[in-house]
Amino acid sequence: MIKKKIIIATGGTGGHIFPAYSLANNLEQDYDLILTTDNRGFQILKNYINLNLKKIPSSPFIRKNIFTMILSISIIVYSIIKSFLFLILNRPSIIIGVGGYSSFPICIAAFFLRIKFIIYENNLIIGKANKYLLPFAEKLFVSYKELDGIPKKYVHKIYEIGNIVRQEIINSDLYKVNSNFNEINVLVLGGSQAAKIFADELPQVFEKLKETEFSIKVFQQCQKKQNEQLSKFYGKAKIKFEIFNFTDKIIDYYSKSNLVITRSGASVLGELINVKIPFISIPLPSSADNHQHKNAEFYAKKGYGYLLREKDIKNKLFDLIKSIFQDKSQLKGIINKQRQYSDKDIFKTFNTQIKKIINEKN
Repeated sequence: MIKKKIIIATGGTGGHIFPAYSLANNLEQDYDLILTTDNRGFQILKNYINLNLKKIPSSPFIRKNIFTMILSISIIVYSIIKSFLFLILNRPSIIIGVGGYSSFPICIAAFFLRIKFIIYENNLIIGKANKYLLPFAEKLFVSYKELDGIPKKYVHKIYEIGNIVRQEIINSDLYKVNSNFNEINVLVLGGSQAAKIFADELPQVFEKLKETEFSIKVFQQCQKKQNEQLSKFYGKAKIKFEIFNFTDKIIDYYSKSNLVITRSGASVLGELINVKIPFISIPLPSSADNHQHKNAEFYAKKGYGYLLREKDIKNKLFDLIKSIFQDKSQLKGIINKQRQYSDKDIFKTFNTQIKKIINEKN
């Protein structure tokens, strides 16, 4: 039997790329699958030899000045034309746009070629690219139905699907390993690009905790140029530490940690509630439409973790960590809340919905 062809379009940040990879990894047995991505995504995904990758350069719409605006428009137009030709040669049964500007060109080209496409949004406020694509999409799959920014006339297109996370994340039982809170084993994440401010401000907080007679070990993601800076500081402060840069084996660090300090991207927060680790979420203030704060606020209200503003790191983070490790019932309460949530059926549900859409008559 000939497999039906599916194209998954992704790119930009790891928050879009890794959900797309996870989805591709779970659909490839049933479909002839192609994954399209931009230059940045290609550099990450080219290491996965089982993927059929196609690079289609793209760009967000940049209004910084007239020159950057013209350049970004030129790249977008080029990407749409390239996507148009690619789809003529590789006409799929359906296209799945996994968020971000990189999925925009191929989805728009699909619309003109009358090829069905769906879009996925894992943030709590719809992204700009998905908002532009929504009128033409068959469906908008979302992590949570509480999504903001959807016009009423398109509400019928929403289907709550959950968080697309890696299978090993879904299947993990790390809360059984990480339920010992006698020592602070803190994991610091800054997203696929790391967070400079975490390297600049968090070490002083950890040193203060150690001086308060807390036993602490730090696992910190950073940029390569920050390796020496952090190693010297933690060595001098006599804090047990492990520094790492970008890794696709993050579950290894989850297994060593009982607290995570992280940015508030939807993908990482989705992973953390599935591995059942308490976290302090510090939104990136400059995130588009302030979506990271929206994500962090949603998870905090659910009782899955804590929300702390970046401006409060110096004044409030020490007291927060101190209080939750002095009253360990807080951490246990968070884990109990997280245990009530699971995305274990995400890929089965996704596949069922895709088949349904493919088989629907135009």
